[in-house]
Amino acid sequence: MTMVTKQVRIRGRVQGVGFRAWAKGRAVGLGLEGWVRNEADGSVAALISGDEADVAEMLSALGRGPRFAAVDEVTAEPASAPDMPGFHVLA
Repeated sequence: MTMVTKQVRIRGRVQGVGFRAWAKGRAVGLGLEGWVRNEADGSVAALISGDEADVAEMLSALGRGPRFAAVDEVTAEPASAPDMPGFHVLA
């Protein structure tokens, strides 16, 4: 099992559509750690950490988003592991 961590930015219609709660549910279901939060520019940022295959599955899911989202772009870069265990929605 190869562990990886990605800093992710999701752009499009991703705020006000339940994106953060949906992302947390997906991440917890995949056993990932990290966080998700809204950004001032209208995007959503996330830090996802876990098994490489699970992180890849999460990145794919983020590209689709929840039902009412319209994702235009997902970018991901390598990052350091999160400071706290679990997966959190940040303000």
